[in-house]
Amino acid sequence: MMIPDLSPENSVLLVIDVINSCAEAEFEDPARNIHYGKIRRMVPALSEFMTAYKSLGGRIILTTTVPWQEAHLPENINELYRNNEEARYWSQDPSGRAELFYQIPTEGALVFAKNSYDAFTNEELLHALEEMHTRYIIVAGIFGDGCVMASICGGFSKGYRLVMAKDLIETTDDEGRQMLQEQLKRRTWPLMYGTTVESGQILEALCKK
Repeated sequence: MMIPDLSPENSVLLVIDVINSCAEAEFEDPARNIHYGKIRRMVPALSEFMTAYKSLGGRIILTTTVPWQEAHLPENINELYRNNEEARYWSQDPSGRAELFYQIPTEGALVFAKNSYDAFTNEELLHALEEMHTRYIIVAGIFGDGCVMASICGGFSKGYRLVMAKDLIETTDDEGRQMLQEQLKRRTWPLMYGTTVESGQILEALCKK
């Protein structure tokens, strides 16, 4: 698959929700088959990629979330959660630890908290992308079948060219979610939203600039 003409100057790395509530073992929910083993195994490679991308002069944006509780979420999400127990994902953590980043480098990155699945609903993030004259957005993070997918759709609808680092996008260990994510990586993203390749290929393309 062809790598677009991206460079550190025209691209931004968007890392979605690599936070404790989506990765740390204590936030797993065994009763609902929510386990983060595959996510935790992915994070070291993501951290290495972030460091390498930054060393080339790349800019990084990190998203976290507002406290994922009724008082902080829009009514459409709350209504969904009230009406569908399987969809319900309200946080029970009042400490603020849930929203902290999980084992990734944060120095020099711009940070935005979102109250929706789609990162591009945050107007401050959109303004930052405009100020940086962003053309390409490299996407990584969690969950591939959730907030990453929503953000891919949102970013594409805003006119951005997307490059998905497919080995740096992960979801829960659940077999059904893993199968769905694999289909997104193999067919949906490359056919509808943008280049979908291994992170090493992205670095190789950037190093040639």
